[in-house]
Amino acid sequence: MNGFIEPIVGRYVHVEINGETNRIYFEENGSGIPLVCLHTAGSDARQWRHLLVDEEFTKNFRVIAFDMPWHGKSNPPDSQYGSEYRLTTAGYTATIRAFCKALKLEWPVVIGCSIGGRIVLNLAIEHAREFRALIGLEAADFQQPWYDTAWLNRPDVHGGEVCAALVSGLIAPNGPEAARNETLWGYKQGGPGIFKGDLYFYRVDGDLRGRIGAIDVNQCPLYLLTGEYDFSCTPDDTMRTAAGIPGAKAAVMERLGHFPMSENPAQFRRYIAPVLQDILDKQSS
Repeated sequence: MNGFIEPIVGRYVHVEINGETNRIYFEENGSGIPLVCLHTAGSDARQWRHLLVDEEFTKNFRVIAFDMPWHGKSNPPDSQYGSEYRLTTAGYTATIRAFCKALKLEWPVVIGCSIGGRIVLNLAIEHAREFRALIGLEAADFQQPWYDTAWLNRPDVHGGEVCAALVSGLIAPNGPEAARNETLWGYKQGGPGIFKGDLYFYRVDGDLRGRIGAIDVNQCPLYLLTGEYDFSCTPDDTMRTAAGIPGAKAAVMERLGHFPMSENPAQFRRYIAPVLQDILDKQSS
């Protein structure tokens, strides 16, 4: 395999969000139905690298994963340096819609994990007609916070290490060691205060309790998948949420935790493949 070059292509697109241009980094591979991938809080789009090179998926899907502004290779907007970062429901929703519009994606599928899974529910509530299907991983309308975010950004604690330590227990214990380490490496490299700022959306601003009854899966199919080892968004959280959305399809993924696509890609594939096939079948029917 020496010298092997992966087929993933990385580029930047300039996207206007709330009146300011953001230079957003994204990677893509494949052709067909656009499949936009959203990373978890405090990490970046590298979490999706295995899906991006899956030949069975990329022959029918244009898989696209982007770093949210402030994450990975997407810098903060020019006017925001020195300010406290806080992700909001409105800002997150606007960013996803603006990114899809900037790439001129026609009726895309969006898949998101953790905060990405939560915002997928908001897309289903407010903008269902813009999407072909929505997939929420580790998604629920609300989870009870189990952590103290004050530790995530303070001068006497190494931010990267404490962020990785916080999420380390959310990874299922039986996945490949290299994949589990790689998942934590993404957390060790986040910018100062970014994980904490993302969790403002996750535990405060993004509470969707009382709103999911507005989701109509006849407008846009909704799939929810949660790992059995996830104690942040538990299987019970996801099943409770799915029970409030008639027609939503939900499943618990065995031997997986909070980061299924990166902590154990082969095991995750067993669950995402039928979902993507269902979306293809709906297109051809």
